Amino acid sequence: METLHTTESVRVLTGMYAAEAEYFAAGGPGHASFDPLAPWFSPDVVLHQAAGLPYGGTWRGHAGLARFFRAMGETWESFAMTEQEFLATGATAVVRTQVRARARATGRDLAFPILQTVAVADGRIAEVRPFCWDTARIAAACRPGSGQGA
Repeated sequence: METLHTTESVRVLTGMYAAEAEYFAAGGPGHASFDPLAPWFSPDVVLHQAAGLPYGGTWRGHAGLARFFRAMGETWESFAMTEQEFLATGATAVVRTQVRARARATGRDLAFPILQTVAVADGRIAEVRPFCWDTARIAAACRPGSGQGA
């Protein structure tokens, strides 16, 4: 049975991922404005990335997300979400994403899954917690001189 939270979460997530695709198509970090993404995120949004990733840490607010996207752009030459599935879509949604990426510093190609919990409140994303299966492998692929990594 579809609930108000289910409908709202799917609407917000679908809208945000579409805006994110447009942002990257327009050149992404350092080239495109963060403005099309901003309406999908609460002004006090919090993004938690694993400390072991090149862009690890806690990113807060719209300014923090804009800095996060710049850090991602510095890390990845390409970053494509090839498959995406909304597994749970209540007030906290769970999203499974398959990624294909190329590290900017090494040119290494990598494929990996990300599972995210995304809290939606008042029609906006309030908190995101991505979980990567192997953060050490991702970090190694981005670090020159670290072996194959892929």
